Amino acid sequence: MNYCDFANALPHDTADPNKHYHDREYGFPIDDDNALFGRLLLEINQAGLSWTLMLKKQAAFQTAYSGFDIAAVAAYGEADIARLLADAGIVRNRLKINAAIYNAREILRLQAEHGSFKNWLDTHHPLDKAGWVKLFKKHFKFVGGEIVNEFLMSTGYLKGAHHEGCPVFAEVMAHRPKWAEAV
Repeated sequence: MNYCDFANALPHDTADPNKHYHDREYGFPIDDDNALFGRLLLEINQAGLSWTLMLKKQAAFQTAYSGFDIAAVAAYGEADIARLLADAGIVRNRLKINAAIYNAREILRLQAEHGSFKNWLDTHHPLDKAGWVKLFKKHFKFVGGEIVNEFLMSTGYLKGAHHEGCPVFAEVMAHRPKWAEAV
């Protein structure tokens, strides 16, 4: 069963967060840099765990990581790392926490060069998955092929978030910018 079949089989009044995510977020473009950073942070933390767990912990992650404010996370020091390692509401993995801080600092650098993280992503579009993975590994920590693929599919940079028979597919396609047609 693919993700669309799974999510579409859930009742509309379900408490399962996958339904809302599938119908309203997955594959839709994100214009806000902090929201893009938040999605990347969740994708990194999902490694080895379930996406459902990430969706259930999303609010806790957002609180723990200063509302996904890139500049705030980039300024984190040892006290913040200790605080995050003690926060039972998130994934307490030192490698993932250090990656979030490093990646926030790298995004600040990319923002300074390109005006925004989104502009940096747009500048490199279109790339295939292998090209994106190579680019991400050059700039970020804790980003393997699956993390990069899911991040880019979930934000509309790569196809595959929804199959063509999914009721959400046409809506996602309608929200994609014209440059995304090549994807």
